[in-house]
Amino acid sequence: MDHEREQIARAVSGDRDALEAVLHSVQDMVFNLSLRMLGTVPDAEDATQEILLKTMTRLSSFRQDSSLSTWVFRIAANHLQAYRKHMFANAPLSLEIYGEDILSGREKDVPDMGGGVDGALLERELKLSCSNVMLQCLDAESRCIFILGTMFRLDSRIAAEVLGLTPEAYRQRLSRIRRKMADFLSAYCGLSGTGCCECARRVNYAVATHRLDPKRLDFQRLDTCKYEEIVRCTDAMERIDDASQVFAAMPAYRAPQATADWVRRCIGGAAFSAVMEGGC
Repeated sequence: MDHEREQIARAVSGDRDALEAVLHSVQDMVFNLSLRMLGTVPDAEDATQEILLKTMTRLSSFRQDSSLSTWVFRIAANHLQAYRKHMFANAPLSLEIYGEDILSGREKDVPDMGGGVDGALLERELKLSCSNVMLQCLDAESRCIFILGTMFRLDSRIAAEVLGLTPEAYRQRLSRIRRKMADFLSAYCGLSGTGCCECARRVNYAVATHRLDPKRLDFQRLDTCKYEEIVRCTDAMERIDDASQVFAAMPAYRAPQATADWVRRCIGGAAFSAVMEGGC
């Protein structure tokens, strides 16, 4: 904590290397929250840049009455819940729509559309993509609660602070959302062990409906890591129910190199001056 405070102080006083280090320390956390909240890698990359820019320009206003990660989580959660530029903003999903599509049987008559790409790779890409898209069936606040509790496993006090709730209200809402997702997974998702859907069976249909592009496997190009490596404020005693393991077992990712490159360019431009002048 002392090192973090010293680094932030140096960043605000004009040390570009310190500012880059501060942003680097939170960029993976921001990218993963953006990815789960928005559902696609390109949208997550765009939102990550916007959130890091907000972090950069507001850093001088950070009073350090909480950890840097909690403060950035709050900025990111507010930004993402109001975000309207992602793929699903104008085409909202629901668990009912998702379930109907799974039961429709539309995939039965679709020919092989893998384009010669290894079937196991396509199946894994669909599994990761589908799980993220499934989250879009929740409203933005419920989605954020579920992600913070199930995937990041934040301590309930910290998650409540991030979302402006009491810890009790946060835990109650998280429990209700988990039950809702568990019911859906148990009925429809094969990864739960009981659901009727199988990723391998849906690959060609996903390609035909432009949900999967064999030439662009976004999740396969990301470097994986563990959530514990990108955020420290977790609650080791948080219980994950069996159905939620479908999401809890999904890997975290390192932010793409393009994000780090963008940070360096940004620090070298006008945004750095905004930090020095007290933010905006």
